[in-house]
Amino acid sequence: MAAHLKKRVYEEFSKVVQIPHEEAPAKKLRLSKPSKSAALHIDLCKAANSTDALQYLLQFARKPVEAESVEGVVRILLEHYYKETDNSVRLKIASLLSLLSKTQGFSPDCIVDDTINTLSNEKSHQVLAQLLDTLLVIGTQLPESPTVRQRLIEVACKHLSDTYFGVRNKCLQLLGCLGIVDAPVNKDEGPGTLDVQTIISDYFADQDPRVRTAALKAMLQLHERGMKIHQIIYDQACRLLSDDYEQVRSAAVQMVWVLSQLYPESIVPIPSSNEEIRLVDDAFGKISHMVSDGSWMVRVQAAKTLGSMLQVSPHFLEQTLDKKLMSDLRRKRTAHERAKELFASGEFSSGRKWADDAPKEKLDTNTVNLIASGACGAFVHGLEDEMFEVRIAAVEALCQLARSSPSFAEKCLDFLVDMFNDEIEEVRLQSIHVLREISTHITLREDQLDTVLAVLEDSSRDIREALHELLCYTNVSTKECIQLALLELLKNLNKYPTDRNSVWKCLKFVGSRHPTLVLPLVSELLSTHPYFDTPEPDMDDPAYIAVLVLVFNAAKSCPTMPALFSDHTFRHYAYLRDSLSHLVPPLRLPGRKQVYSLDSVDVGSGSGSVESAQLFLQQSLNRVSTIQNLEAPGAQDLLDFTIRDLQRLGELQTELAGAADFCATYLRCQLLLIKALQEKLWKMAVPLCLKQNVTATAAAQQILEETYKLEFLYCGLESRQVAIIHHVRLQAKALQLILTARTRLESVHAHNINFFSMISAPCRLFLAELPQLQDSFVDKLLELMPRLSSCKPVELVKILQTTLRQSGLVQLKLPEQIHGAKATIIEPTGESDNPLRFTSGLVVALDIDATLEHVQDPQNAVKVQVLYPDGQSHVIHPKPGDFRKPGPDRHRLITQVYLSHSAWTEPSQIEVRLLLAYSSSSNSLSSSASKGWSDSIDGIPPPEAAVEGTIPLSKPVKVYIMPKPARR
Repeated sequence: MAAHLKKRVYEEFSKVVQIPHEEAPAKKLRLSKPSKSAALHIDLCKAANSTDALQYLLQFARKPVEAESVEGVVRILLEHYYKETDNSVRLKIASLLSLLSKTQGFSPDCIVDDTINTLSNEKSHQVLAQLLDTLLVIGTQLPESPTVRQRLIEVACKHLSDTYFGVRNKCLQLLGCLGIVDAPVNKDEGPGTLDVQTIISDYFADQDPRVRTAALKAMLQLHERGMKIHQIIYDQACRLLSDDYEQVRSAAVQMVWVLSQLYPESIVPIPSSNEEIRLVDDAFGKISHMVSDGSWMVRVQAAKTLGSMLQVSPHFLEQTLDKKLMSDLRRKRTAHERAKELFASGEFSSGRKWADDAPKEKLDTNTVNLIASGACGAFVHGLEDEMFEVRIAAVEALCQLARSSPSFAEKCLDFLVDMFNDEIEEVRLQSIHVLREISTHITLREDQLDTVLAVLEDSSRDIREALHELLCYTNVSTKECIQLALLELLKNLNKYPTDRNSVWKCLKFVGSRHPTLVLPLVSELLSTHPYFDTPEPDMDDPAYIAVLVLVFNAAKSCPTMPALFSDHTFRHYAYLRDSLSHLVPPLRLPGRKQVYSLDSVDVGSGSGSVESAQLFLQQSLNRVSTIQNLEAPGAQDLLDFTIRDLQRLGELQTELAGAADFCATYLRCQLLLIKALQEKLWKMAVPLCLKQNVTATAAAQQILEETYKLEFLYCGLESRQVAIIHHVRLQAKALQLILTARTRLESVHAHNINFFSMISAPCRLFLAELPQLQDSFVDKLLELMPRLSSCKPVELVKILQTTLRQSGLVQLKLPEQIHGAKATIIEPTGESDNPLRFTSGLVVALDIDATLEHVQDPQNAVKVQVLYPDGQSHVIHPKPGDFRKPGPDRHRLITQVYLSHSAWTEPSQIEVRLLLAYSSSSNSLSSSASKGWSDSIDGIPPPEAAVEGTIPLSKPVKVYIMPKPARR
């Protein structure tokens, strides 16, 4: 017995002893993984020459280094740095030090001293510049360490005298990024103490242009960090505007602009003159002179800079549009001043010698640069530049200056109109947009309007629509201008029928802005006669509709105009008011019983209508919260009435349409859930309730679809609303599980596992919003989670059924702004009875024109669906270039869809609609919540895979097509 016991003890002991031997290889691997410094040391020791060492360093640079290993790796690198004689290897080590200093989680203050010590014995200028760059990286990583900052500034000042331009550049960068203006810094080369700005400004005159550029950029860096630049630097920066080097001039333009914004009212003298001028005016003239620079990049920058100098005096601003220079670049004296000077000198011209009254002093025109000569014709030169980038910059600068000065806007109008004839489409488009922005300050003359309307012949749709937008907000001076604009717009409509809606919208605004100018043209436009009846025009003619839109919008502000209408005009008004209500306004027509009166349409359009609608919306939601106290029929009726009220509210109050539709959709989900959970359905035996079971299954599926609409079709949702949406979706999935268990009990176990995987992500999201979800389904579910994870499938179904029926309605609280995404297909209209014919097997292009509102990321989310009569469905993803953005939260889709099919015996309709693609993984709110709570719930499986799908975004449009058999 004792021997047997000894044997057992020995076996157990041998097992214990063998465990370390078995785990020894794994332990060795675990230790060697973070030891980057040891591996690097071994590699560098194996290097036979500098080439091998460089190869090892290049391989090491491709591998990531943990924060805890950085310091050891730096020590190994510095140790090898002192041994290495090859400059390229030391240069690579210096760059690796810079790279390692940026490692996240590593504080580089422990390697500052070692890095600074490497500078003392370094002879290579390139390596020295790289080491200074490493110090710059370290300094930016330690912004709250004044001691380190002071040491780095001293190092930069010490090496500023280096002969290599790269070293001086890095020193200036160090001073610009780390320098402190108020603290004096010792400079070894000169006695006393100087501030950082003085040190940097000394290198404005450096012999190397790259150093001069670096000095200017360092000074600009100080300004960006909030340090006020000294005004004495202004003269130095002005001299650098005439530098031979392009980059120096570019940086000098920025420096002059900065000083003009800091000291706009300071007085500076004009060279070679006794006059003085404001600094901002002087800077404006000098930067205007740079618009004629030899480098197009400097010209672009100068033109852009001029647009932001809004404090310049008006007479200097207007001088930029005048090419006429002053006589000999100097101010001309008046005749009185000249006579006074001659009288004081006692000399008059005898007339015996030629030009004996000429001025005695000699004038060097190169030294005289008055403000008028600099600013003279600056924008004229910019608008006539050979580079289109300069012309665009000049147009944008004119726009910025004209918006703040109505008088300047009137003077630059002719120049902007001339840009409509530019050869580059981008310049034409930009000039149209600019004129649109300053349209409130201008009124077009007939000759200017003629030039503007000539652009309607442009083949670019973007250009034409931009011009239509311009005409909507522009005033014209005479009735001839109205007649000319209408004529050209009708020509445009005839040449480009796809511009129909844009032209009609343009004429709507033209008529409403110029009612008194349209009034004398009404008889001519409508072809009416005081004595004779005229034929009734065709209402299907887009040109006639365009004329009516112009006249009816003018008649809204002109009560005498309807007296000139004929009988058929009143009938046409009633027709258009029904069919094109967004283009035809409500009119009060005398002597006629009108449904469309101003009083009846404008009811509720007062200032308090939005507030009262919001109050009604909130009261409706509060009323719904009482359905817990009602029986099932009463709760259903209350939800039905509330949904109907909210839908009507969205139709009447467009500002609250998104919020009202969101609430109505949410309540519709609750109504479907209540109907599916009716008591009589669950008391029947399974074979007797198959029909009701099918109804409940359809309701659960519809609730799921509605929740995806709620989550992805509306923008402006907060985390609370997203949590409520996931709560409803979880209820629908629980209902699906219960219904599956009633029909297929054998598959409940698989659905049980799937249900837990589906609720994991919502549960993690609900933890942040749990205080607001008391007594809800998910609240009860979390309480029962330990019991659910271990119970049998049949018991699980019973618990879920009871919990689902006893859970309360979650009160919906709306955020300030909810907007629903929607789309409207403009083309095709679906009204044509003429089929689109093409040869079967080949393709035909169908033009799609649609407007999108409140769609997030339309380039990736919006798709076009084509549904054929035989059930085939094609989904097309438009190109990113097919989307335009005419305004905030608005997009325009102009694309082509290619159709193809086999031969048909007769034409049939296809349906075209826009879809919004969504993916549940793209919801950053739920994904971040899931990530944050991934370890806080025990027993919950990983979240479900991303659910992808599409939501209808627009109403379908039907198009007739006719594939014909190919001829043989």
